[in-house]
Amino acid sequence: MKPTTQFIGSSESAKTLRNLVATMANSNATVMITGESGTGKELLARLLHDQSDRCGANFVPINCAAIPKDLLESELFGHRKGSFTGAVADRIGRFELAHGGTIFLDEIGDMSLDMQVKLLRVLQERTVDPIGGTRQVQVDVRVIAATHRDLDTEIEAGRFREDLYYRLNVLPMVTPALRERNTDVPELLTFFAKKCAAFGKQPITFKPDFLTALQKYPWPGNVRELSNLVDRFSTLYAGQELDLRAIPPTLLPKGLVSAQAELQAQSPLLAKLEMTPPPEVLAESGMQNQPEPEENEIESIIMLAQGMPHLPPEGLSLKERMAQIERSIIEQALERNSGNVSRTAKLLNLQRTTLIEKINKYELRSA
Repeated sequence: MKPTTQFIGSSESAKTLRNLVATMANSNATVMITGESGTGKELLARLLHDQSDRCGANFVPINCAAIPKDLLESELFGHRKGSFTGAVADRIGRFELAHGGTIFLDEIGDMSLDMQVKLLRVLQERTVDPIGGTRQVQVDVRVIAATHRDLDTEIEAGRFREDLYYRLNVLPMVTPALRERNTDVPELLTFFAKKCAAFGKQPITFKPDFLTALQKYPWPGNVRELSNLVDRFSTLYAGQELDLRAIPPTLLPKGLVSAQAELQAQSPLLAKLEMTPPPEVLAESGMQNQPEPEENEIESIIMLAQGMPHLPPEGLSLKERMAQIERSIIEQALERNSGNVSRTAKLLNLQRTTLIEKINKYELRSA
């Protein structure tokens, strides 16, 4: 089954990108994806892989800016045991791991010039030379590169090789900034609200004024910033409808604080948001998020465990009878757990505080 990767949005730019992915997916030509950080460049690369004939093999991403220059060659091409200090075993490089599949070279614009030369040779010959190796390794990979930098400027400044650029930029794609497709903001908010919703909670929603402000906001961090904001609100205000006026300014991006002030000046806040209460910590009980059984449910369980008692002709006090049975079971459970209240509560499916109340009520002994 293919992964359910998707590019969210109904804007023309989002539709154009999805069409480009469908058209380019089965080509083996290299792809260059450019765009601001947080616009979904890796997401597009995964889509290209998922919709291609290579989807059964590995998709191998590597961030060229996150790995020190001295280690990047080993990461990409691998090394042999003893080839340098610390090489205690053979290591397979990312290109070999991606054999038959796709390698995604993120932030290619940050790669050093000497590594660019070695990468160019791999792209031309489709072989890699592991460090310390004695033979070349053939690789069959589809290469997708991405950068947030303007490579034309980098080429002019002598920081990026022009021949490598033309080798990579066979099929170009540009991811638009979120401010350029702000009509997709409501759809993205809904998508991430469902994704970030806490278990058993409804996704957060946004009042119309808040939604309008979010569409006007320029989103300098793009979709990544939007996703993080929804995650923040889903944690703090789970299942609620959010009013911009009720959000503390410290939880808002700076660009939304002024919009909040304008909205507060237009109309006063009528209701406050309540922070999601933290889950009750039950020591060693394993009872988190489980509701306390109803009293009649407890009685039913006890009656089943004891068997249906014989009702004497003169009748009996059901309340006293149930109390006797409950006291007896709690006493047995305490004895089995050497008086440990937490383990006893777990055994009886009770909250620890409830068990302590019953222990005090029946004057039982506990550790």
